[in-house]
Amino acid sequence: MSKLPQKLMGVAALGAVLLAFPAGSALAQGKKIVLAASGIPPIFATVVAYVAEKEGMFKKYGADVEVRPFETGTAAARAVAAGDIDIAMAPTALIATQVSNSDANLVGIWGLPSPDWVLASTDAGKTNCKDIVGQPVGVDAVGGARSIALRQMLVGCPGVKIEDVQQVALSSNTAPAMVAGRLSFGVLHLDDIAVIETQGKKVHTLLAMNKTNPNNHYLLLAARGDKVKENRDGYVRTVAALVDAARFMQDPKNADRVAEAAAPTGHNKAIAKGALKQFLDIGFWATKDDGMDRKQIEDVIAIQVRTGGITAGKEPVKYERLVDSTIWKDAAAMVK
Repeated sequence: MSKLPQKLMGVAALGAVLLAFPAGSALAQGKKIVLAASGIPPIFATVVAYVAEKEGMFKKYGADVEVRPFETGTAAARAVAAGDIDIAMAPTALIATQVSNSDANLVGIWGLPSPDWVLASTDAGKTNCKDIVGQPVGVDAVGGARSIALRQMLVGCPGVKIEDVQQVALSSNTAPAMVAGRLSFGVLHLDDIAVIETQGKKVHTLLAMNKTNPNNHYLLLAARGDKVKENRDGYVRTVAALVDAARFMQDPKNADRVAEAAAPTGHNKAIAKGALKQFLDIGFWATKDDGMDRKQIEDVIAIQVRTGGITAGKEPVKYERLVDSTIWKDAAAMVK
């Protein structure tokens, strides 16, 4: 074979690579994005990232993403603010308070709108929210996602405040602690309830976020504003992969594969499949829009003002400052 055809073949191969990973993509530029999976083991919300990883969505959209477990969403959000990692799935209330109180350069680029939090008890004799006064209550960390959720749910329990309980920091291990009998009260996710009840203990719901704060908003995919500007294409591709993964998870035919991808959460396949259905039933992962509804997020900000999360005298963050919906718009176009 002559050298000229060989050169042409080489040019063609290079062209194929460039078409697969357009100029400016995170992978083409070698800009890795570190995405924090909150909790050790990770909470079920992060399964969408593990699905995107296992099913090849990140590669499909040309995103070079490392999914890295973090002890809590609070720790992950702080790491993002410090520039140590790129993206955190962090409580919306936490991001709102960080931006309001310290002008943290954080912005939401995709949302998980539907909180699944409940305040629960494994003691059949203590099933009223007022029974928690003076009692230890399992949370992830004081000031963490479960702690914030507890503060918000207690709005529905007249006369009881966050200061009236003993918060016990357990990362994402509240359910195992309740199974072991170390404590009777805890702030739980839907999958935590399944873990406890498969071990033969009945879970009694004292308060549920979807009733005490029905317009609440759960998580923001949060990033630093300056990093988004520097590597916007990489963030768009990452969100595209997550949206594609969320849509993949909605198809019942994929339930077994999703359950396998959920292995880092520590759940067996049966619990993971059951939890998946429960989370999908409440529209947990946004697929048809950016998941950052203005009213929900403004309600979260208002609650933080009322409950003291946003320090008195500080200007509460405006929706336009907290949210960048353009990343999702470009990502959604890419997925289509």
